[in-house]
Amino acid sequence: MRAFTNTIFIILFSMSATSLSAADKTRVTARLELDSNIYARESFIYSIVIEGGSKPENIDVTALNKFNPRYQGNQFLTRMVNLETTSEYVMNYSLTTDETGVVEIPSVTVTIDGKNYQTNRLAATILKPGVTDKMQLELTLSQQECYVGQPVIMNVEWIISAPIRNPNINVPVFTSGDFYIEDVSEIKKAWAQGQQIINGVEVLLREQRESRNGINVSVISFTKVLIPKDSGRIAISPASVSAEVAVGRSRRRSFFGSEYEYKRFMVSSKPLGLTVLPLSEEGKPAGYYGLVGRYTIASSAVPTQVNVGDPITLTIKIGGNRYLKPVQWPALEKIPEMAANFKIPSQKASPTIEGGWKVFTQTIRANNDKIDAIPSIPLAFFDSDNGRYTVVKTKPIQLEVAPTKILTTADLEGTDFTPVNKEVEAIKKGLSANYEGFDVLKNQDFALMGALTSPGYMALWGLPLVALVLSSLLKFFTHASPEKTAAKRRRQARGKAVKELKKITSSGQQRHELLASVMKQYIGERFDKTAGSLTADDCCEVIVTYTADMQTAGKYKDIIAQCEAARYSSTEADIDSSQIKKVIELVHNIEKKSKK
Repeated sequence: MRAFTNTIFIILFSMSATSLSAADKTRVTARLELDSNIYARESFIYSIVIEGGSKPENIDVTALNKFNPRYQGNQFLTRMVNLETTSEYVMNYSLTTDETGVVEIPSVTVTIDGKNYQTNRLAATILKPGVTDKMQLELTLSQQECYVGQPVIMNVEWIISAPIRNPNINVPVFTSGDFYIEDVSEIKKAWAQGQQIINGVEVLLREQRESRNGINVSVISFTKVLIPKDSGRIAISPASVSAEVAVGRSRRRSFFGSEYEYKRFMVSSKPLGLTVLPLSEEGKPAGYYGLVGRYTIASSAVPTQVNVGDPITLTIKIGGNRYLKPVQWPALEKIPEMAANFKIPSQKASPTIEGGWKVFTQTIRANNDKIDAIPSIPLAFFDSDNGRYTVVKTKPIQLEVAPTKILTTADLEGTDFTPVNKEVEAIKKGLSANYEGFDVLKNQDFALMGALTSPGYMALWGLPLVALVLSSLLKFFTHASPEKTAAKRRRQARGKAVKELKKITSSGQQRHELLASVMKQYIGERFDKTAGSLTADDCCEVIVTYTADMQTAGKYKDIIAQCEAARYSSTEADIDSSQIKKVIELVHNIEKKSKK
């Protein structure tokens, strides 16, 4: 009995020790991605690494608030060391700071399986970039005073007069919490030449080349709408941009000629302020739903000569303001004359933006012939110029509504011949002209066998069956597995890339962007990568992995990096057939040496 008790004790002890050992294997640490220097007001990656444990239940990053942490996704990694498999959860955050020098990053609390773990503290050396006259940054507001809820247009312009690379833009107003951030109504993605996330906000970049003070420059700009949440004085911190700016040419030759030497610089906009006034409660009209600014309204209708019950297409246009997102559907059912004289459907089509107007279209129907006009449609807003509420209205639309006769049973049977309006004439005999007698009746009893052999029914059940069989056969003979599809894409990658490369010399501007895009697309399709997320360094790493050719990989990386740097150059990078030939040769080398 004692031996049995000892055995049970040993088993329990072993289980407990194993459990403690498993718990002890959980390790939570923090690290920084230090592939390059960290500069003030530039984001850098802070990672929380969980080794040997479960996925975290909670990560409390409150201690990092002064670094404005933003979640950047996670990774799950597995490794085998000494025949033992270990797992890692990596949670990534981007941090920014205005401080310079050695900055301490505090520990973070991570909860795993109900237990709290503390990460290690870190120290980061934050550098201050230099200043240069080769870049300027301007942040402007459409006005310096507004009301709560009034849209204010913010425009940011970055002026560049030298080649640059690796830019980083910081706009603190996006994270201040003082505004709702929206897009200007007339800005369309088709107008923009680039898309970027700045401080967690998506912006559409516009780029153009200009001559300012006799110097050719690139102007990169974007526009946003700021809608203040509360009244008071709001200080708008300067926006900043840092980039590596060309400071001279080196002796080394690059794809575009002599290679530039770069140094990190930063420029900032001027600080601004905005005075936000509260809205008055006095004189607020019925139907006001929050519009602030100045707006206009107009309407039209077709046709204007109708019978009672005929459809009338009513079009309402609201404009007069660059920001039209808050404009709502006009409440037609709340206009007494409209509700009493017209049938207004509850379903509404989505409005459109056309030529600076927000356009609403609705079908209405007159319900009596006494109507002579579509009444005025009001729009209430707070006029920020005058500081008071204003109601504007559309002009009444004149209508001619003719009566419509209600058909009776006598009309349908044809026993009483009368004209109906001017266009419809009743058939004199109507239904009274029907035939009589049992000989005109036909047996309509349903018989299953008769239905199955009837040509009409055979087509009804036979055609879907034939279509199903044919589609199944087609899918069987043409089906390709994901592996076959990927293999086909890899085989065609070189031919597709060479074809696209040869087209570049005959294209218009932005050849460097096309070249970089084609080179990334080739690596993505040839080695099963996502081309849109590849960088020059990524392409280099992939080429080395599958070809072990460091020289080809380095050349490929340099060309992509130089093309991307040329995007921000004040002069258009010229690409001729000889340069395209060099890239094609690199593609052929990669194909020859590829192990995949």
